[in-house]
Amino acid sequence: MISLAYHADLKEVQRDCALADALALAAGSEPGVAGPFDRLGWWLALQQECAVAPILAVARQGDALAALPLAHDDQGLKGLANWYTFRLRALLTPGADGPALLKALAREVKHRGSRLTLSQIPEEQIQLLAKAFRAAGWVVQVATCDINHWLDVADRSYADYLAARPGPLRTTLKRKAKKVTCEIHCDVSEAIWADYEAIYAASWKGEEGSMPFLKRFAREEAEAGRLRLGLARAEGKPVAAQLWTVEAGTAFIHKLAYIEEAKPLSPGTSLSAALFQTVIDEDKVRFVDFGTGDDPYKRDWMEQQRNRWRLQAIDPRAVSQWPALGRMWASTLVARVKKRGL
Repeated sequence: MISLAYHADLKEVQRDCALADALALAAGSEPGVAGPFDRLGWWLALQQECAVAPILAVARQGDALAALPLAHDDQGLKGLANWYTFRLRALLTPGADGPALLKALAREVKHRGSRLTLSQIPEEQIQLLAKAFRAAGWVVQVATCDINHWLDVADRSYADYLAARPGPLRTTLKRKAKKVTCEIHCDVSEAIWADYEAIYAASWKGEEGSMPFLKRFAREEAEAGRLRLGLARAEGKPVAAQLWTVEAGTAFIHKLAYIEEAKPLSPGTSLSAALFQTVIDEDKVRFVDFGTGDDPYKRDWMEQQRNRWRLQAIDPRAVSQWPALGRMWASTLVARVKKRGL
């Protein structure tokens, strides 16, 4: 017997110890799998700091659980995520019958919306989710939507890793490393965060999407011992900043910026090197995850890449969705023709 429930109040979920524990178990703790994006704290911050309206769909069968973090939007439902989210996935407790539980969720979620879009799905889950929604009667389209650059450190030291970097990168480090001083902070004082915000304000990135969200996230990660906040200074002035976290054998590179006028000093390159040395030699991580985006500079630091996927699902019984369904079928046909080279 599978029971289904929706949770719009994430604080209520936190207070339900049994459910919170089951979600934590489903999130896992394996290197390369566990991450901040599967935690209640992350979802709650999205709700409170980024105005995301959550709807956590949960299916339970005995002690087994499947959860799909969703949110409302103007077109129906989407993943409980935003521009800070590297990856979105369904959570399954060990040993759970994933296909059955997710099919039940996909069938039930039609009562909450007739159109659903999930982005940044990892390769190991896209087919599982697509099959579940198709089995539940949705019309489904999947396509790549982004690139994730990552590094398998294996058993290398930082010196071994650095020796394998491209020659121009190593030359830049030799020439510019002494021009800035780098600090790695595991906590967040008001002074440190003021420097962080000042760098973003003067960088090419301009206004950040939600600085209150980042500050909250940094503080929560610091309390848990996971924060690695890097600052680079030139003549005492903060000129570059990077926000990393370390969890379950993986270092996540969340945000980076530098002051445009300091670009000739390559402060971001020197700061990246200092952080890589910290997470490889001190934290002993197995993986480094550089998030989403196929920026060319990421290839200098990373050695592997993988696709992130988008799943779009439409309930064909909903007349209001027929125009969108027609566009989906048309785009699928065009993609097939291009693939065949016709």
